[in-house]
Amino acid sequence: MDEVKTTLSTVRGRVTSRDGTTIAYERHGDGPPLVLVSGALCTAASERPLAGLLAGRFSVVAYDRRGRGASGDTGPYAVEREIEDLAAVVGEAGSGAALHGVGTGGALALAAVAAGLSAGPVSVYEPPYSAEDAARHGRASALLDRGRRGAALDLFLAGSGVPAEAWRGPEELVSTLAYDHAVLGDGTVPERRFAGVHARVLVVDGGASPAWTRRAARALTAALPRARHRTLTGQTHEVAPHVLAPVLEEFLAEERETSGAS
Repeated sequence: MDEVKTTLSTVRGRVTSRDGTTIAYERHGDGPPLVLVSGALCTAASERPLAGLLAGRFSVVAYDRRGRGASGDTGPYAVEREIEDLAAVVGEAGSGAALHGVGTGGALALAAVAAGLSAGPVSVYEPPYSAEDAARHGRASALLDRGRRGAALDLFLAGSGVPAEAWRGPEELVSTLAYDHAVLGDGTVPERRFAGVHARVLVVDGGASPAWTRRAARALTAALPRARHRTLTGQTHEVAPHVLAPVLEEFLAEERETSGAS
């Protein structure tokens, strides 16, 4: 692994996942390690605004999930390979790294911890656990199988409440919607699997998000043995980084104090 310093106090590097896939990451700041796990249609670059706000207190590592940005994509896809990718990034970030995931990135972070990934506290913002959202992902995946990328993107964005003309990401990201569908499974909270998650978890949602999103957050909180729930007034799924950052800082600071006292 080699690293090259770039502007804005950013270090870029690569790690190799268990199956040989190269996973690219960006590191911002210095301090206790925190890994950001992006959601659908996002890359490490999408996390820069939040990472910049947190870099004063943490060593923030954001990475391109496989098939995105500068990362590789070795087939066939399996959620287990994404968990191995995250494990490789956590290993590079540092022992006991905290995790924060948004959307399906939150679902992936929790799946990794449930599978035995050794990490610190976990925070998630609106993992989309609902049969409706999983069905939408499934329909988008079916369109991708037929080579209809544009239709798959339009379907996903419409369900997310994002105007198609507002999305400016690279077209290559559209194919990874199938990966997010796999991460969500049938869309229900995997209660039996998550019952074994012993990490402390903060589940966050937006007060202006759809009702089903808030129901999903409450169901997820109930399924995790050491979770608490918080709603950010006025926020939607496109949460403002300057609103979210202090909430994460407070949660992680409390967890460090608790760990130090135990």
